[in-house]
Amino acid sequence: MFVVASLTDPIVEFATGVVADLGLPGVFILMLLESACIPIPSEATMLFAGFNVSEGEYSLIAVTLVGSVANLVGSWVAYGVGYYGRVDIIEKHGHRIFIKPHHLKVADRWFERHGDATVFFTRMLPIIRTFISLPAGVARMPFVRFSVLTFLGCLPWVFMLTFIGQQVGENWTDWKDSLHYVDYFVAGCIVLGAVYLLVKWRRGGGGDAADGPDGLDGLDEPGRPSAAEPAADARGH
Repeated sequence: MFVVASLTDPIVEFATGVVADLGLPGVFILMLLESACIPIPSEATMLFAGFNVSEGEYSLIAVTLVGSVANLVGSWVAYGVGYYGRVDIIEKHGHRIFIKPHHLKVADRWFERHGDATVFFTRMLPIIRTFISLPAGVARMPFVRFSVLTFLGCLPWVFMLTFIGQQVGENWTDWKDSLHYVDYFVAGCIVLGAVYLLVKWRRGGGGDAADGPDGLDGLDEPGRPSAAEPAADARGH
């Protein structure tokens, strides 16, 4: 854990330096990059911005709005990469990294059923909030709905960090270090989830049996007799 913290320290120092030098425009740039899949920790950016609020540099409302809008704009970048990269990259070359048409259909169905809650609540989770826009774009989630839920999900997270930074003042670094444990917990959950999915995939034979020859979940096309029908006809004769 201490190794991870030491690796992120230079990023934290860079983020605080940008905010100290540029003020609100610096907050906007850093939060935009964080939401565009660049792992700049929002904890450091917004806690330090909150400290500046306590020093009278700018208001709590201004920082919260700037950080949230920046997150929204950055999410558009990641969303666009997923949306337009689906055809040019994933559908054409996804098989090179074991992504099949079936997997895209699963993602589409997931976002159709749970996309609203996924986008909203993951905006309040470290690490995941940085990357969630990419799969939302791949799944072609409606852009307006995605934008509204992204902004609404970012508001409480950005406000919370800024408010804490304002309240603790010069002790904001202690909170930054404490929040690393939340990052570790989320990262551990991601790793466990990935291992679970990998084991499930391997036990299912890599998904080949379920996907069928064209990765369509093994479903028969309308109007085409299934594989079981010839056998049944043979028994009938």
